[in-house]
Amino acid sequence: MTIRIPKLSLVVLVGPSGSGKSTFARRHFLPTEVVSSDACRAMVSDDENNQAVTPEAFALLHTIAGQRLALGRLTVVDATSVQPEARAPLVALARKYHCLPVAVVLDLPEHVCQERNRARPDRAFGPHVIRNQRAQLRRSLRGLQREGFRHVFVLDSVEAVEAAVVERVPLWNDRTADAGPFDVIGDVHGCADELELLLERLGYGRVAVEAAPGWGTVSYAHPAGRKAVFVGDLVDRGPRVLDVLRVVRNMVAAGSALCVPGNHDVKLLKKLNGRDVQVTHGLAESLAEIDALPPAVRDTLVPELAAFLDGLVSHYVLDGGRLVVAHAGLKQEMQGRGSGRVRDFCLYGETTGETDEFGLPVRHDWAAEYRGPAAVVYGHTPVPEPEWLNNTANVDTGCVFGGRLTALRWPEREFVSVAAARTYCAPARPFLPETEHAPALTAQQAHDDLLDAADVLGKRIVSTRLRGSVTIRENHATAALEVMSRFAADPRWLVYLPPTMSPCETSAEPGLLEHPAEAFAYFRSQGAPRVVCEEKHMGSRAVVVACRDEQAARERFGVVDGEVGVVTTRTGRRFFADADLERQLLERVRAAVAAAGLWESLGTTWVCLDCELMPWSAKAQELLKHQYAAVGSAGRAAVPRAVASLAAAAGRLTGDELDQIHRVAARTAERDAGVQKFVAAYRHYCWPVTALTDLKIAPFHLLASEGKVHTDKTHVWHMDTLAAVCRADPELLRATPFKVVDVTDPAGVAEGVTWWTDLTARAGEGMVVKPLDFVLRGPRGLVQPAVKCRGPEYLRIIYGPDYDAPENLSRLRARGLAHKRSLALGEFALGVEGLERFVRREPLRRVHECVFGVLALESEPVDPRL
Repeated sequence: MTIRIPKLSLVVLVGPSGSGKSTFARRHFLPTEVVSSDACRAMVSDDENNQAVTPEAFALLHTIAGQRLALGRLTVVDATSVQPEARAPLVALARKYHCLPVAVVLDLPEHVCQERNRARPDRAFGPHVIRNQRAQLRRSLRGLQREGFRHVFVLDSVEAVEAAVVERVPLWNDRTADAGPFDVIGDVHGCADELELLLERLGYGRVAVEAAPGWGTVSYAHPAGRKAVFVGDLVDRGPRVLDVLRVVRNMVAAGSALCVPGNHDVKLLKKLNGRDVQVTHGLAESLAEIDALPPAVRDTLVPELAAFLDGLVSHYVLDGGRLVVAHAGLKQEMQGRGSGRVRDFCLYGETTGETDEFGLPVRHDWAAEYRGPAAVVYGHTPVPEPEWLNNTANVDTGCVFGGRLTALRWPEREFVSVAAARTYCAPARPFLPETEHAPALTAQQAHDDLLDAADVLGKRIVSTRLRGSVTIRENHATAALEVMSRFAADPRWLVYLPPTMSPCETSAEPGLLEHPAEAFAYFRSQGAPRVVCEEKHMGSRAVVVACRDEQAARERFGVVDGEVGVVTTRTGRRFFADADLERQLLERVRAAVAAAGLWESLGTTWVCLDCELMPWSAKAQELLKHQYAAVGSAGRAAVPRAVASLAAAAGRLTGDELDQIHRVAARTAERDAGVQKFVAAYRHYCWPVTALTDLKIAPFHLLASEGKVHTDKTHVWHMDTLAAVCRADPELLRATPFKVVDVTDPAGVAEGVTWWTDLTARAGEGMVVKPLDFVLRGPRGLVQPAVKCRGPEYLRIIYGPDYDAPENLSRLRARGLAHKRSLALGEFALGVEGLERFVRREPLRRVHECVFGVLALESEPVDPRL
């Protein structure tokens, strides 16, 4: 016997002790798939034959089975299960998780079971036990399907058990292997003219087919192999119901379409099958078309029409589980499962039991609570515009009510619509907007107006395209929420936070802590023959989001208070307390972007730029006052006095004491020189800021624009593109100098070192070295997106006035970079992931999962001077 079981099901092995259930389970299922009552007894009492703990063992068994079914894993229960009261909780468990219960019965002769148990010394019970169990089994056999088992397989001999083959078959709704591409079409309701026009607009062409009488000879197919998916409600209300059915049926038969049933289709099916249904909500129109057929055609067509509608599957899971199509939508826990409750939800959604002022059922907004990874596309309830909400899209735009017929192109996630030729039926509930103006906010933006802390708190594992899973610890997530909730800018603007950056390996060059040779060697070892060296500006990291106009800010970011952008720090705070100063700066940036032609060339109404904003003192005023200036003032006041005191003391000493005081004096004089250099170093990066003209912005990444995250471009592209923007406003915008270096060529390496030396000799901070490609994968995975190589005088600010003393330098060279580099990679992956999610128009909570992640990783303990 071939035992065909659904891939997702609860398999209950039924049989008396000694019938071979455990052996059968080991032969046909994975050890992890089998939940044994004996094993559960052992887990709770250390003795698998301890019958006294049977209630506790079965409570554990039901818990384990429930957890597996909730996660969509096939589960096999290995217990006798010969009594109806033992099987009933298992059937209920399968129903709870919308899985099919399957019974595999091992009905072996009594003498076989008795003989096997006699060979097992751990089974110390009399023969009457097996006799009773087998009698209970025999009484149950005929009623197993009535108990709720969808499939029952009976093996009644040793030979049948030995010859049995278990085959796992997908459910009808499981088409995960079908990757499309697809065009998901909303409720048609008999609007055949619009359907034909939409199919043509989507690129489908008419093809002739052979069909049974009454089904016509017209179908549609796409030359590129795309497949249409109809969300149901093909019938009722519209003028050409049968023509719609003919097109869809012929396309399904030809393999160029799939179709799920709508509630109107099911109601028509019931009527065709002779059920008593109310002829309302457009059913009369469908029945009138059928009644108008010639009797011979009608007699042939009606049974076939009923068979077609009856064969429609409640929903489909497509494209590796990334796409779900159901008429009224589907919650995550029901996707890919089969039960009456699943089918009812697919047809009708979830109602509250109330009716509105139009007499229609009030539906629970399941999409507002949806958190599943699969995109759910549905119809059922007409909406003025197809919109994404929490990765769900309603494509019923009320064609029959004078709206439009809409399709979603997948995986492009693009909507394509055609307008209704006219209003065929007046809607019971108005759904079209009262004016021609689109609403100020999309459904997603309105829903994201209030974010849920539960979406970002606790330990989280964030999946990223670039680095797989990134783990966020619970305490760090809490710290991030504290910062974001108290200090951050409007959350709708926060689509990106920049990553930290690791320095290069410690240099062995005399008197130096960092040198370009180590940065070049790192990228050479990672398989990057060319790198881009960019001047490192001594300022503060700033993310600039600029929109073309207020309408773009409203439509893309959901900001309705007249703002056109934002300038934020690397921790998500507004850079400027002065809103007028921020507005002036954004106006200049927008004008420069326009002058460079980026709005048109990128096809965008917004850009996100990664920048350095100078001077450093514009943001770090308090740091300068209370740390750097304090150190400089104290050093300049104290060290010269120490030098003078040592000189005076030298005049009173002779011999070894004089030599010793001279050594101390020389060392103190070096410290005095170091203090002077320290003050000069930080002063170079500070100047008063009283107006916009005192600021400079150096953009170095054009991170994203509409429909695109520009990580596929080289850093040279970013530099050249942004240089054109900077040329449009050189007073405010500063193009970042850069140099391309071939790290496999000694001459090129020497040129790169010279470039760095010249930069740092002019009091520059140093340079950032990046692989030519924005994203690079090396022998061990993702490569550092950038390493910084700072000059000796800038490092004096970081490590202190006399950091380059030999004894200090040797200690600093022992610094460890592994943790810093791991953080840099994690934050880089999260930053890019957040932008990609925003560009894909995912919910703001999904974008903020990454933004919070970057901020949370910043809470990791690491030397801030690295």
